[in-house]
Amino acid sequence: MPNPALETIEPPYTAFRFEVVLNLDSALPGITNPICNAAFAECDGLEMSMEPKILREGGNNQESITLMGPVSYGQLTLRRGMTANIQLWTWFAAATQTGQRATAQGVVTQWDAAGRPRLSFVLTNCLPVRLRGPSLNAKDGQVAIEEMQIVYSRLSVRLAGEAGSGQNMASSTVSGGPGLSNSTSSSRNII
Repeated sequence: MPNPALETIEPPYTAFRFEVVLNLDSALPGITNPICNAAFAECDGLEMSMEPKILREGGNNQESITLMGPVSYGQLTLRRGMTANIQLWTWFAAATQTGQRATAQGVVTQWDAAGRPRLSFVLTNCLPVRLRGPSLNAKDGQVAIEEMQIVYSRLSVRLAGEAGSGQNMASSTVSGGPGLSNSTSSSRNII
């Protein structure tokens, strides 16, 4: 007889099934939404931390009072194979122009082993801060990888498909390694 307690355990999600969708807040020449058709091979930097404020009460040497402090967010690092698509370079160049609004909204969706979207990390006010071209070496024969780092002002996590921000994010190519085919879909509500 099966143990009912074991039947409720969900297997952990794999790290190689994900989708990154970055949509610009306002149109920029030479860039289509989603940026780079969401085709990224690696994604790192989904993090936030809080610096607590510690208060010591006079005469109370047994404990301290801990209050919430400011929250800071990481930098999202995206890597992909270098192609003729130079949208990351165009976006970075636009962000350096004075008076140019070049922010984007992003959603990183993690998929389960069956290929269903499970978690969405929603990034607000994304701005490119670093862009690195591929390391070129004739003797290695490796794929040329470009890397972009993006800062964001807010990070929230939702179950995929859960209503929340109400943003309708256009989805495109699913990326993230073996097991996910390159499929396209029209505009859908990811979060």
